[in-house]
Amino acid sequence: MTKKQENIHPVFDRILNREDKQTFLKQKSKVLWFTGLSGSGKSTIAIALEKKLQKKGFLTQILDGDNVRTGINNNLGFSNQDRTENIRRIAEISKLFLDCGVITLNSFVSPTIKIRELAKNIIGENDFLEIYVNAPLEVCEQRDVKGLYKKARKGEIKDFTGIDAPFEESKNPFIEIRTDKSTVDQLVEEIYDKIKNLISY
Repeated sequence: MTKKQENIHPVFDRILNREDKQTFLKQKSKVLWFTGLSGSGKSTIAIALEKKLQKKGFLTQILDGDNVRTGINNNLGFSNQDRTENIRRIAEISKLFLDCGVITLNSFVSPTIKIRELAKNIIGENDFLEIYVNAPLEVCEQRDVKGLYKKARKGEIKDFTGIDAPFEESKNPFIEIRTDKSTVDQLVEEIYDKIKNLISY
């Protein structure tokens, strides 16, 4: 225990626990972790799924890469060290939502198996549902809604995943979806069918 840790006194044993909050909300909390290349459709699917869950009476929270980097992680860059810290903080935040009984939908490139394992270890294997949003690189480049691939190809963005930084495909995701082969509505239904029994109280 470090000197700083000696002055930390957690109160976990005195506050309402996750089960209390799940009972109140009448749902079971999980973290849905959407991973895939930029432009694969992670945020689009997460937003559409959240709307469906809300209509079904579930309380949710979306954490999105761009949104998080304008707030709590606005001091981080895109080095390997900063990418790891970005995901570590997100996982810790997700764990707080999990303990509040909230279903959390996370949309992050999280490009390596190691970095996703870090998130899973913090959140907990049983609560971490990895959703691999798979689309070919050429399709993601054609979409390029943010213009990032063009900048990366010109060398204006360094270490861009899929161009000059690797993306490691998910080995055993909870579910894999192909956004180049199905509509958003079809994919949302597919995910909902897979998770509904896990989040229903």
